[in-house]
Amino acid sequence: MVGAAEEAQLNRLESQVDNGGGGAWEYLCLVRKLKARRSEKVLKHGLSILNDPKARSRLGGEEWTLYEQVAIAAMDCQRLDVAKDCIATLSKKFTGSLRVGRLEAMLLEAKGAWADAEKAYARLLEDNPLDQAMHKRKVAMAKAQGNISAAVDFLNKYLEIFMADQDAWRELAEIYVSLQMYKQAAFCYEELILSQPTVPLYHLAYAEVLYTMGGLENLQAAKKYYASTINLTGGKNTRALYGVCLCSVAINQLTKGRNKEEESSELQSLAAEALLKDYKHRAPEKLPLLSTMLKNMKLIS
Repeated sequence: MVGAAEEAQLNRLESQVDNGGGGAWEYLCLVRKLKARRSEKVLKHGLSILNDPKARSRLGGEEWTLYEQVAIAAMDCQRLDVAKDCIATLSKKFTGSLRVGRLEAMLLEAKGAWADAEKAYARLLEDNPLDQAMHKRKVAMAKAQGNISAAVDFLNKYLEIFMADQDAWRELAEIYVSLQMYKQAAFCYEELILSQPTVPLYHLAYAEVLYTMGGLENLQAAKKYYASTINLTGGKNTRALYGVCLCSVAINQLTKGRNKEEESSELQSLAAEALLKDYKHRAPEKLPLLSTMLKNMKLIS
């Protein structure tokens, strides 16, 4: 994930290049480093370098990296003719390369030749079964065809090998949520929290899955994870503040005073106060609506 400072740096450099201030190569390197998706700009500025023999010669060995970068951007922009030319150049230079083979399979994907692309990936994976990028391309290809069950199968098999890949766990969780398979989604978020316990996004997503599942035990757990999200974000996550309030109301409705939930009434009161303060500062025109809602929920008097 690109940080705010890096995003600002990238935008400044992009504006400089667009306005003729130079720095195209530096911009392309930064896009690659940040793994940003700026395909149209990469295609435009990358081709300007590749089509200039002097500029291209100054890159040395990095010339081939640029060919790869432009090929991927061209496929993203459906400039398949450009992608084909770049891949042909790379294939001539690196005959039999696994990396070039992956680009050729991606070109088949871009053309919609799914069966041929599947065969190409299968062939490449025989030679290198631990190539993460190719496993992920199979997942992307299944999703592009609308075959979500196949995407789930591919992701599960991938995670049997690469269990520490947080992006894959998160993607699988999001697919499960879209399929309303909440227990499976909860398991994925549990894995993410175990591997990165200080990331508030995972706590929040897990809390929302538990809240959606419902039931007293799940609601109580959801409230705890909403609270941990608030703690990890310094009390600045509005969604988590709402979550604590909603969980409190739902728990009270289920228990009707039969448990010790009153012990945590301070938490819901603090969450309600924090929401009021947040709205007063950022959206004062909506403060009356919030106040009415919280009064109806019996969280404020």
